[in-house]
Amino acid sequence: MADHRLFIEPKLIIASHNQGKVREIDELIRPYNIEVISAGALGLDEPEETGTTFIANAELKARAAAKAANLPALADDSGLVVPALNGDPGIFSARWARPEKDFDMAMGLVENGLRDSDDRAAYFVAALALCWPDGHCEIFEGRVNGELVWPPRGELGFGYDPMFVPEGGNHTFGEMNPNAKHAISHRADAFAQLTRACFARQ
Repeated sequence: MADHRLFIEPKLIIASHNQGKVREIDELIRPYNIEVISAGALGLDEPEETGTTFIANAELKARAAAKAANLPALADDSGLVVPALNGDPGIFSARWARPEKDFDMAMGLVENGLRDSDDRAAYFVAALALCWPDGHCEIFEGRVNGELVWPPRGELGFGYDPMFVPEGGNHTFGEMNPNAKHAISHRADAFAQLTRACFARQ
């Protein structure tokens, strides 16, 4: 663990304006007794995501929030990767839903793209960047494999969750209760790596 910086500060910014992500990260971080505040609650601007990878965009967002608030910041960049669509929507997953965050439409675009394909394989990726105001960053990436179903099922998740069934499962992320999803999700995978490296056990 000598190569990693231990997180010892009492407060952490979640560098996201996506309430679904903020809620999930808040639930994952709750056991560590850290006060969490979202970038949206602080009125921080959302930087333009100009990176070409999930990791690059997560780091860009965390660095911007840490610098703006002079506090450590944790950013997530995640998305759905569909090999039969040449990796789309990928880093553009949120942008496929347009500014109004219409994920019903975005899921429809994915399904339309797969109309002539028998390959329903997909995976979610989550990159986490934990950055301090002095510029130090810790980066982790998680993944969960699965397949896509249609029509979407469930109201419990967000984004593309209602059309994604994780490998070995029968229920979509949209049908699973949060604890069950947290046990296996791409974000939970990345978060487990982060906490092992940087967070002291309580």
